[in-house]
Amino acid sequence: MDHNKIEEAVKLFLEGIGEDVSREGLADTPGRIAKMCEEIFGGLNKDAHEYLNKTFTAINNEIIIEKDIPFYSVCEHHLLPFYGKAYIGYIPDGRVAGLSKLARTVEIYSRRPQIQEKLTAQIADDIMKYLNPKGVIVLLKAEHMCMTMRGIQKPGTLTTTYLGRGVFEDNNEMRTVFFQLINM
Repeated sequence: MDHNKIEEAVKLFLEGIGEDVSREGLADTPGRIAKMCEEIFGGLNKDAHEYLNKTFTAINNEIIIEKDIPFYSVCEHHLLPFYGKAYIGYIPDGRVAGLSKLARTVEIYSRRPQIQEKLTAQIADDIMKYLNPKGVIVLLKAEHMCMTMRGIQKPGTLTTTYLGRGVFEDNNEMRTVFFQLINM
C-alpha cells in the first residue's frame, strides 16, 4: 500500500469539501487514514488458500455450519462500510478445515472494496476450490451505510445474499436443512 498516495488523496479530498487540512483536528488525519487503509483493505492480494490448505480427515459428517461470523467491508461504489454476519455450511467429502479457517476466509474477502454479491461468491467458490466438499452454501446479511447515511437513508435495512455450490445448487432439501439449522 502506498501511504504517500493515500495521504495526498485525503488532503485533496478534504480541501475539495472546503476543509482546512492544516487545522488541529485534521492535521494528522491523512496519516491516520493511510494506517486505517492497511487494516480495512488488508485482504487485498491475499488468498484463502493460506487458511484452507490445512485439512483434517473426517468421516460421516453430514453438514458443518459456522454461523454469526461478523464481517466488515467497504462498498466499492461509495467507499462506505457495510457490515453484518456470515453463515457458512458445507458437506465435507472426507476432509474438513479447522473451524477458524472459515471465519478467516470471510475476513480475507471482506477486507477489500467490493459488493456483497461478489463477497458471497468469493467465499463459496474458495471453499469449493480448496476443501473440495460435496457442497457449500454461504449466506450474508449486511447493513450498508450507503443506504443508511445517504441516498434513501433507511437505517436498519438488511441486504441478504446467498449462494449454493455443489449439492446446495439444486437440492432444495439440503438448502432447507441449512436454513433450519442457522435459525436454531
